[in-house]
Amino acid sequence: MKFTMPSSAGAAAVNPLDGVAQRSKMMEYDQPLVWVILLLMLFGMVMVYSASISLPDSPKFANYKNTYFLQRQAIFIGVSMIAGLLTFRVRIETWQRLAPYLFVGTLILLALVLIPGIGKGVNGAKRWLSFKVFNLQPSELMKLFVVLYAADYTVRKQQFMHQLTKGFMPMAAAVGCVGLLLLLEPDLGAFGVIVCIAMGILFLGGINGIWFGGIGATLVGIFSLVIVLSPWRRERIFAYLNPWVEENALGKAYQLSHSLIAFGRGELFGVGLGGSVEKLNYLPEAHTDFLLAVIGEELGFVGVLVVVLLFYWILKRAFDIGRQAIAMDMTFAGLTAKGIGIWIGVQAFINMGVNLGLLPTKGLTLPLMSYGGSGVLINCVGLAILLRIDYENRVLMRGGRI
Repeated sequence: MKFTMPSSAGAAAVNPLDGVAQRSKMMEYDQPLVWVILLLMLFGMVMVYSASISLPDSPKFANYKNTYFLQRQAIFIGVSMIAGLLTFRVRIETWQRLAPYLFVGTLILLALVLIPGIGKGVNGAKRWLSFKVFNLQPSELMKLFVVLYAADYTVRKQQFMHQLTKGFMPMAAAVGCVGLLLLLEPDLGAFGVIVCIAMGILFLGGINGIWFGGIGATLVGIFSLVIVLSPWRRERIFAYLNPWVEENALGKAYQLSHSLIAFGRGELFGVGLGGSVEKLNYLPEAHTDFLLAVIGEELGFVGVLVVVLLFYWILKRAFDIGRQAIAMDMTFAGLTAKGIGIWIGVQAFINMGVNLGLLPTKGLTLPLMSYGGSGVLINCVGLAILLRIDYENRVLMRGGRI
């Protein structure tokens, strides 16, 4: 039998991958990170339902159904996931180009909040813009856009990062404008998170260590001065230091004392899902700022530990992704990834610290979990940017082009 070599056309038909780089088996995105994010949001939705189911028993929410907050949180999560999918399709270089404009635009929104008739006030604080169908909290937008702006600023001013006047002062002025508007709302908690984000990115970007320490000490002094000069903030600090005095327990430390009672009842494994007593109109805002207290009461130390570990996973992955991006000379992407990690980590830490009595009471929600449309939406958009950075890292590592 005579053997005949196949023609070039035949060879191409037999081996269609000949001359074509085979696709890498590396995942195109961080699937474990996606599952952790989804788990936190779904877990949060369950706990929001548990924490809010008894709210219609109070006169304030008498016209609400028991499932009102559950339904709205489910809608928030659905819209946020769609926004995240759309955000994932945007290239990181586009975010870098838009960063200054997004920052300035959000600064304008923060100013609009303070205009009578435009800003919406709740419990004495004007932090929202009402658009009939939903309320937008510009401070949540600023947390994300200050990450992008600080990362872009650090890249643009890299050669001046060791200079005080050209390196630090322009960024300090920008953050100072944000802080002034937030303190007028007032929203000291959001300002604290934004300062931590900006300072963290500047530090990672190479700002002089001595100046960083001095600036940090100055900021501590400024925050202390703001508290000292504000009578109601000063009273809140004194109540935090001794929450069990009757006057404090029935006044400024009311939320803190009932939060600590909730954790005390939960012990190791909790009283069981749905079994919280503190959510029965004893603990105000249980479905927002003090959601962790309900988790601690119903699921105990174990439930709280699971939440802490999930947030730790997000923080660790953000820094790993950022480190990889910087190693491939994508400095903006790397600083943005780490900035997102700082944002989520700092806000989660402050919320947990407030719930556990480690920090004075502040109006900060638990990222991805607490009830609220603006917070969940911006969290998802920020984490979608983080996933996009990871995706671009993986494409470049296997020799592809973005």
